[in-house]
Amino acid sequence: YKNVNFLNLTYLAVSASTERKALDGQNIYNACCTLRIDFSKLVNLNVKYNNDKSRDYTRPDLPSGDGQPALDPAIAAAFAKETSLLGLPVAAVPGALSPLAIPNAAAAAAAAAAGRVGMPGVSAGGNTVLLVSNLNEEMVTPQSLFTLFGVYGDVQRVKILYNKKDSALIQMADGNQSQLAMSHLNGQKMYGKIIRVTLSKHQTVQLPREGLDDQGLTKDFGNSPLHRFKKPGSKNFQNIFPPSATLHLSNIPPSVAEEDLRTLFANTGGTVKAFKFFQDHKMALLQMSTVEEAIQALIDLHNYNLGENHHLRVSFSKSTI
Repeated sequence: YKNVNFLNLTYLAVSASTERKALDGQNIYNACCTLRIDFSKLVNLNVKYNNDKSRDYTRPDLPSGDGQPALDPAIAAAFAKETSLLGLPVAAVPGALSPLAIPNAAAAAAAAAAGRVGMPGVSAGGNTVLLVSNLNEEMVTPQSLFTLFGVYGDVQRVKILYNKKDSALIQMADGNQSQLAMSHLNGQKMYGKIIRVTLSKHQTVQLPREGLDDQGLTKDFGNSPLHRFKKPGSKNFQNIFPPSATLHLSNIPPSVAEEDLRTLFANTGGTVKAFKFFQDHKMALLQMSTVEEAIQALIDLHNYNLGENHHLRVSFSKSTI
């Protein structure tokens, strides 16, 4: 992935649309190499050579153009088989290798499993439960963990451990979401402490037995209306970014002015450094002094009632003001 500016791939039309939705806006590595994918104006992609700059996966017989032999058909077939084993779609192309059966697709799936890139629909080993440790046990609540981890997936259940209240189990909707949350939140500061996020050995978060009072340490969020990713094809899938000092605000009613929002966010204990309304004033960017302050503000103010039946939506932004 060194110095790559443009990457042209030929897909079947349905597969191209699916791949674009899944990968546009995702990171190849944590917080860097963000993919921007759009449809090309070209009708066909003509490839003359199979080398490190171009390759036609339906034509393993093409010359390399640099004195090196062409890709061995057996190797190309092996790539196709490996891609299929990883669970990626392989289109049926009679008499030829599928254009989807490519080494980069296999690498992307492997990267997703390692938590380096988020690919909706590709499960990261199926492990949905996270163990979060080094929490500020005086301040953390199931709701605050739900709100923060909910930026990266739909949190189903949260359990703060009864005998070790600086640790919690968080169950996400699928393995890919748990990998996204782990890769983006491990090492971040929450309530003044650097949290550690790892995969748990548990497969599910158990609810307390009926009649047992666990002091509100366990909560089921399975039916929460605040899940960001329950709608298939939601734009939220394309707007998943690492924690940053700049927050994206949306669902702002017309009556709320810049000063109102500055005051609201300053009341979370941080300093508002910059603010910018979008043209329609329904959305805005707001920059706090530090990432930790932005995390605190998001926890406190996501879904805050601004009046007129408008509940504020807060997420991390890749933009700066």
